[in-house]
Formats: sequence, C-alpha cells, structure tokens
Amino acid sequence: MTAAARLRLYHRLQLAAQRARKAADRAVAEAAGISTAQAGVLSVVAEGRDAGMPVNQRQVAARLGVNESAVTAMVARLLKLGLLERYRGTGARDWFLRLTPAGDLARDRIRPAFATVNAVIEAQLGPDGAEALAAALDRLAEAFGEAGEG
Repeated sequence: MTAAARLRLYHRLQLAAQRARKAADRAVAEAAGISTAQAGVLSVVAEGRDAGMPVNQRQVAARLGVNESAVTAMVARLLKLGLLERYRGTGARDWFLRLTPAGDLARDRIRPAFATVNAVIEAQLGPDGAEALAAALDRLAEAFGEAGEG
C-alpha cells in the first residue's frame, strides 16, 4: 500500500476542500449574497478589465476550470443581480462581460470573507506551510491536467 493510500490523502483533501468551501460560501453569501463560484466569475472579469482585455464567458470558464454551461448559469444570475452586464464587441458574435458599479462593490465586500478563510489556512500551516501547500496544490493540478475539469 502506498503512503498516499494508507494516509487516505484523497479523502483528506476532499474533506478539507469541502469544509473550506462551505465556510467561504457562508461568508461570501453573508457579505454579498453570492456564492464563491459567482465571486470567481466577478474576479476573472475584473482581472480582464484591469489588464485592459475584454473577457467573454468562454474565457471565464477556461480560467475557472469549469464547463461553459456552469458559467452561463452563473453569469445569468449575476446579470439578474445587476453585478455584471454584457456588451457587444466589434464582431457580430463578440459578447463580453463587465462589472457594474454594484459588481465592484460586491467584490469589495467579499474580500474580507476570503481573507478570513485564508487566515484560517495560514494559522494552521504557518507562512512556510502555506507556501509549501500552494506549491503542492499547483503540482497536483498540473499532474491531473484537464482530467478534473468541468
């Protein structure tokens, strides 16, 4: 039996991720009335804006590592909440997303929620442990490649 199997690493990773996600979802919902996944959409759109690059739904899906249908549902909800808006690009089929002022305000409100979750992680691991975990998670994501996407 391998060390990973003996230690039940997959189970532990899933449990920790599930609990962290629930804590973050609660905190983000209280702060802005959205989910962490929807917050991810807002962040990707804001990153594009800040880089001077328009962002469409396909790019959001690729950046978040989820399928486009999931992004379509999240974008529809964010449009309905008035946090995002669509605008037409120069091509006939080019539609892009941008944050509304309310979307920017929601991002401001959720920052402390994510900071709290990250603080719990760092409190458990210490700064060096947090750096090591980040590197290990990046290696794992790369090792699994697209197998785990959407």
